[in-house]
Amino acid sequence: MQLRIFTEPQQGATYDQLLAMAKATEDLGFDAFFRSDHYSGMGGDGLPGPSDAWITLAGLARETSRIRLGTLVSSATFRLPGPFAIAVANVDQMSGGRIELGLGAGWFEEEHENYGIPFPSLKDRFDRLEESFEIISGLWGTPEGSRFDYRGEHFQISNSPALPKPVQSPRPPIIVGGSGKKRTPALAARFADEFNVLFQPVDVARDLIGNVRAACAEAGRRPETMTYSGALVLCCGSDEAEFRRRAEAIGREPEELRENGAAGTPDEVVAKIESYRELGITRMYLQTLDFDDLDHLDLVASKVAPQLN
Repeated sequence: MQLRIFTEPQQGATYDQLLAMAKATEDLGFDAFFRSDHYSGMGGDGLPGPSDAWITLAGLARETSRIRLGTLVSSATFRLPGPFAIAVANVDQMSGGRIELGLGAGWFEEEHENYGIPFPSLKDRFDRLEESFEIISGLWGTPEGSRFDYRGEHFQISNSPALPKPVQSPRPPIIVGGSGKKRTPALAARFADEFNVLFQPVDVARDLIGNVRAACAEAGRRPETMTYSGALVLCCGSDEAEFRRRAEAIGREPEELRENGAAGTPDEVVAKIESYRELGITRMYLQTLDFDDLDHLDLVASKVAPQLN
């Protein structure tokens, strides 16, 4: 089971805090450091304010050397697909080929209102997401010296040189996630290397993964070519007192965390993560909410990770 650290900087984090956690993630042997892509917090004051996901990932790309880096997930409403393909390729180059692109339709209407970003209907958002995947994949996949054209309902591209190219070939891995029953599985089967189940209990995760497997089969793709991953909020303590202290620090009730997250003592966290392995999940994103508690990562690296490998 690969363990990845997943952060929510829109809740309040400086770049220096992101960097410290990313370096700890690397030094402690975790597989990857991911962040959300949001511009407004969900509760709290959000101080010191949001940071742009891809600007911070560019910085982290130059200040780390091993861990994978990416978003879970960027919103297609935030970025035009042509320039976004350039930006992600740039960051992939800056990292030496360690970038992964999580991309979704967008859901948080309030942050769009906060920063003047259009928020179309759900259908239009999914249509734009599909066209974004087609354009980004098309630009990256166009041979050097050739040109790329695209005519969609929402985006049109003419005679693009389709540059620059990412370091990774044929392209950086693409992650699709979500709980949609039709379009999300179809998009994952068509475009994704990884399907992520975000904060769902095992029985729901089983159904969502089943939908993606069925969509892959319908599309003529072998379901086993997809990587399946999960995400759970992390709150681990070496004993009950430490666990409860960490739960209080992130404003969550201990029993709610035990039910819905990877929470409790190291053995409890291991048992919760193991319950997802039987679904075919081989990668778990651990949502780490307290940027100043790097001892939390040390505990997981020393007491949880060895039991899962």
